[in-house]
Amino acid sequence: MSEDIAPQKMLMGIPGSPGICIGKAYLVDRENLDVVEKYVLDGGQVAEEVTRFKKAVKQAEDELARLIKRSPKEVGQHIYILEAHKALLKDKMFFGHTVDTIKKAKVNAEWALKTTLDRIRRVFNRVEDDYIRARLDDVVYVYNRVMRNLVGTQDSGIDKIDKRVILVAHDVSPAEASQIQLEWVKGFVTDMGGPTSHTSIIARTLQIPAVLGLENATKKIRTGDLIIVDGAAGAVILNPEEKTLLYYEQTQEIYEAYQARIARKSHFPAKTSDGVLIHVNGNIELLEEVVAALDRGGDGIGLYRTEFLYLNRRILPTEEELFENYKEVVEVMNPRPVTIRTLDVNGDKVAAGIMPDSGDNPALGLRAIRFCLKNPDIFLVQLRAILRASAFGHVRLLFPMISGVDELVQARHLTAQAAQELDRQGLAYDRELEVGAMIEVPSAAIIADMLAEHVDFFSIGTNDLIQYCLAVDRSNKQVAHLFQSLHPAVIRLIKRVADVSKDKGVRLAMCGEMAADPLNTPFLLGMGFDELSMNPQAIPAVKNAVRGLCASDCRNVVNDIMREDTAQAIARLILETYGDALPMEIPRPDSPSVKAGAA
Repeated sequence: MSEDIAPQKMLMGIPGSPGICIGKAYLVDRENLDVVEKYVLDGGQVAEEVTRFKKAVKQAEDELARLIKRSPKEVGQHIYILEAHKALLKDKMFFGHTVDTIKKAKVNAEWALKTTLDRIRRVFNRVEDDYIRARLDDVVYVYNRVMRNLVGTQDSGIDKIDKRVILVAHDVSPAEASQIQLEWVKGFVTDMGGPTSHTSIIARTLQIPAVLGLENATKKIRTGDLIIVDGAAGAVILNPEEKTLLYYEQTQEIYEAYQARIARKSHFPAKTSDGVLIHVNGNIELLEEVVAALDRGGDGIGLYRTEFLYLNRRILPTEEELFENYKEVVEVMNPRPVTIRTLDVNGDKVAAGIMPDSGDNPALGLRAIRFCLKNPDIFLVQLRAILRASAFGHVRLLFPMISGVDELVQARHLTAQAAQELDRQGLAYDRELEVGAMIEVPSAAIIADMLAEHVDFFSIGTNDLIQYCLAVDRSNKQVAHLFQSLHPAVIRLIKRVADVSKDKGVRLAMCGEMAADPLNTPFLLGMGFDELSMNPQAIPAVKNAVRGLCASDCRNVVNDIMREDTAQAIARLILETYGDALPMEIPRPDSPSVKAGAA
């Protein structure tokens, strides 16, 4: 290799949006808005400084309003993100705290705003939940927009790009992502962000490859560098060698053809070659995502996370507000089923400031069903809203983080109480409403036979089940490699629940990310799952995988899988047995073509 040609390097980050793109990098430079000077005001300057801050906020509001008006139709369903940013500008925790700091400490607006962000960061950094922690990105975005107005610098101007490039930035805010012109931007790469960030959601909506959380991409990649972005593997290849480039060009062509082919069949039933029908559903967090689930052939909503209406607000949502939201989802999906999961957040994030702190380790603290049983008044409001929505379509009720029978009995008792209250009011609801328990705590899997006496269905939430089973924080890069969905211990827990479901006649579903990977489809079929639920983008590939498999053959291989002692051995067995039947996948990080030169 010539000395003036940089060697191939591979940077590993977090998969943000699947797909492959190849092209020249375009580095979005951004000034460091975290570094600000502090100066003290005299008494007469304080009111003037408060006014200057308020003008910067008003300017940010006007900018967001223009962005909302100009946003392309592809991101129309995610305009709520920009609306949420407008609301944050006037939030007491953001706006009020900054004004108070200017007045009490007699400091400049930039410094007061910086102390506000530092305070909010400390709060969010104590949160274990990935989705809620990712909302810090929204606060940082609002901070940057106001700070730019205070110091008089310009935005990055993504909307002015007029050549085919791959964006490389410290972060791409939702507002910036909404300005992306698909004719010019092939994909993007960021130092910050994660799979649950709003930026990732918009990238998937736009269907452009994205790799997030690389930490140092902006230091290693320069404008004009040739890069390959593998959004499914979370890999960015810098200065690819000719053989790597050729491999990915061929892979990209095959993958895009494959995506087009399965999209045409995504609305057909997912039925195996021997006639077993599997329902493939979508997971959603927001009302606006229902359309994506339908467009990609979802047979229903397998998991409706209901936390969004409780977050970033000073008062709890009313029963009517919850009911209207749930009713709209149910009516759009009718007659398809909608599985509504009850509130699964830490208490300190529900109407922040009202509820007590949930402790130093929220993942093991007062969250989900524990929080709801501790706060029955809050729980009953949501239960009544869900029951009322069930009168307008096919609703299923799902309780999260069940760890024992007593929790399930209490939850069902409160559901019955909510139903009695509706009866007294003469309000309609589905009296045959199906009730399920999420299996995401190892104890629940172990006593599944006991829990089965109290439910109509199980839904295995593999994201938490794997985390609790293996004691691995998947967002921690130091141990993320140990988060293995095919670990023998995880497989055995799942098999335990599957056996109980079959014996007790309880329907079996999976709603964790494990369901979204076609590599797992053969053994899930073999274990007898009735339903698989996933992010809407994964629905076509999983339905296609189901159609290429024989359920009876899959059942025969489960015993072989159970005898393997490592995740790698299980994956190898599945690929050796079903490789030809599984859909073409984007290369994984250990692909021989990208292994060389990993950085």
